Amino acid sequence: MNHSTPEQPADVVARLRATFRTGRTRPVEWRTGQLRRLREMLTEGGPDLAAALHADLGKSSAEAYRTEIDFTIREIDHTLDHLDQWLRPESAPVPAHLGDDATAWTQYDPLGVVLVIAPWNYPAQLLLAPMVGALASGNAVVAKPSELAPATSAALARLVPAYLDTDAVAVVEGGVPETTALLAERFDHIFYTGNGTVGRVVMRAAAEHLTPVTLELGGKSPVFVDRGTDLDVVADRLARGKFLNAGQTCVAPDYVLTDPETAPALERALVRAVEALFGTDPAASAGYGRIVNERHFDRLSGLLDSGRVAVGGGSDRTSKYIAPTVLADVDPDAPVMREEIFGPILPLVTVPDLDAAIGFINDRDKPLALYVFSESDDTRRRIAAETSSGGLGHGLPLAHLTVSDLPFGGVGESGTGSYHGRYSIETFSHRKAVLEKPLG
Repeated sequence: MNHSTPEQPADVVARLRATFRTGRTRPVEWRTGQLRRLREMLTEGGPDLAAALHADLGKSSAEAYRTEIDFTIREIDHTLDHLDQWLRPESAPVPAHLGDDATAWTQYDPLGVVLVIAPWNYPAQLLLAPMVGALASGNAVVAKPSELAPATSAALARLVPAYLDTDAVAVVEGGVPETTALLAERFDHIFYTGNGTVGRVVMRAAAEHLTPVTLELGGKSPVFVDRGTDLDVVADRLARGKFLNAGQTCVAPDYVLTDPETAPALERALVRAVEALFGTDPAASAGYGRIVNERHFDRLSGLLDSGRVAVGGGSDRTSKYIAPTVLADVDPDAPVMREEIFGPILPLVTVPDLDAAIGFINDRDKPLALYVFSESDDTRRRIAAETSSGGLGHGLPLAHLTVSDLPFGGVGESGTGSYHGRYSIETFSHRKAVLEKPLG
């Protein structure tokens, strides 16, 4: 069925709920069919999505494919390879008082109609990757792309109904009014990726219907660089992780903690790493993106004087360009340390030792990610045991979220719930307990 006339959010939800109640989305064949069609959409519509991502964020085609299109295809392939295994009922032991003819097991049931609200920084991946889990779990899905990435939103609104079952999957475009109208409806799960302010709005709206939520938020993800590490390797990996998508990544390194003796050498290594990646004029680099809009540009520009500029510092509001910037000698109370940066600015903060670094991290909100560069087993063990974060990466930032068999999610202020791989099935399903006792 082709629904070309724009519908009100209430009508969209009612239509998808009617479809779900027919049982249409439950068979594994429907689920895998939708995943294969989604894969086909990404393969055939990849150039259109890459062009839209360039229009919205200045992403190169290579970055668009690596971090959004191919990323989602890998998630689809992994799910298709393992879905039968994940959905298999799991037997449970039965106590003796129920008799030896009783059996018990758990099975995954679809939740119903799921709402996925995506952010603007990875506007294709962060809409479609959660949808992979929702569809694999047998749900109907309302997809809300970000209005702050309008070209990508329009591309998704055009492509999704051309490939997926329009009676069970719908894209609702728009801004705050449309999102507010959607949140007034009853869903069986809401999956939101974005910031904590809007996350609270989502949770309050969900509470009206006792709807479970997954909140993928952000925060200031710290880095600890231990003395005695190979600083050229550290700097290269930090620069690649930090300045991907012009720093607009929820798990990007937000700030670096190291001791006063290591800081000057690390600073010099970061200057070399930035130049090696983007040249002496990053504005001319085809691999370096732009800030999403003027509001975020102005916010980031106001943080550039929070420390001594070691490299970068340049900006151009017309093109929404902010150079990849490293700030040295940053005070812990500087403006750049008071909020999640979410842009291409990397502050270096000195602390006396590991104890001080652990205390610094624990005095702040629990981050979405924490990265450690250390050759010491004891240092790695202590940070793992004495801090709390959504994810922990030793020696490499960002990479943990590319492992489909690892849960991706936050803790505390950085979010609640997780997804990817089988963890998406757990998020978008109900694990139902079943007991069977013959009447005879």
